[in-house]
Amino acid sequence: MHILVIGATGYLGSHIVANLIAAGHSVSGLSRDSSRDTKVIDAGATVARGDLSDPAAIVDLMRGHDATIYAAQLMLQEEYDTVRAVLTGVEGRDHGFVFTSGTGLLSQRTDGDWSEDSFAEDEPFTPSKYIGFRLVTETMIRQSGSSGATRAMVVRPPMIWGNGGCGHLRMFYTDAGRSGDVAYLGAGLNLYSNVHVEDLADVYRLALEKGSGGALYHAVAGELNNRGLAQAVARDLGMTARSVDFAEGVRRWGKFETLIGMAISSRSRSPRTRRELGWRPRHLDILADVGHPAYRRMAGMDG
Repeated sequence: MHILVIGATGYLGSHIVANLIAAGHSVSGLSRDSSRDTKVIDAGATVARGDLSDPAAIVDLMRGHDATIYAAQLMLQEEYDTVRAVLTGVEGRDHGFVFTSGTGLLSQRTDGDWSEDSFAEDEPFTPSKYIGFRLVTETMIRQSGSSGATRAMVVRPPMIWGNGGCGHLRMFYTDAGRSGDVAYLGAGLNLYSNVHVEDLADVYRLALEKGSGGALYHAVAGELNNRGLAQAVARDLGMTARSVDFAEGVRRWGKFETLIGMAISSRSRSPRTRRELGWRPRHLDILADVGHPAYRRMAGMDG
């Protein structure tokens, strides 16, 4: 297939590009300007010049490809408007489309407490009040994919780790460099389920090769709570790990990061992905990413 990757210069997108090329697909990576072209070229893809602020131009690019993977990030309303515009633009065409959502949509605020709730792809849940509008976008995409010629699907990743790019670990290390210890909120028993970025890239490829229009796919390989992660980072840096309350968390991480990153639980499962796509993750232990030089540099340590 000839595939357009929107978000190709980012952490996830660049790994998707590499995965597709290794599997023999032809890939174009969207790049807004020449300063970003190197990431696309180094991954072995062709640069496709464009910007999501111009959906009509994106539609023109999509029409020259067999499929599109959307791995970009926009504000929620802008995201909905952009995706609706591009899907309308290719309506009636035989085209694969995979949209990147996230299991933050499933999140529950627990302030560090354990939650036994865990959700498979099509199980009911109460959307997060912070990003619940994304469910509207997901629903629009899935309805489009199940009723028209465009085979539109949604991938809903959990916390992504691997190769020094995990945002959650980056936050722990950066905060440790500022504060001299590693903190977690409350009991620290809350967690995001997780997946290695290379295993997640497999899901996107398999969705285009085997997936069903209108489908939702999760991608879960493991779980480790925030306290366990904080303790592992502390061991790596020779520091102590300790619990903090919400007020101290806001002082350390900011209100948004405390609410979205440290105060919630978001547990998911991926039976449909494993059954329908035959997906089998290879990287199962997020602790393998602890100590990566990219993280240690964020704490002011030598890599």
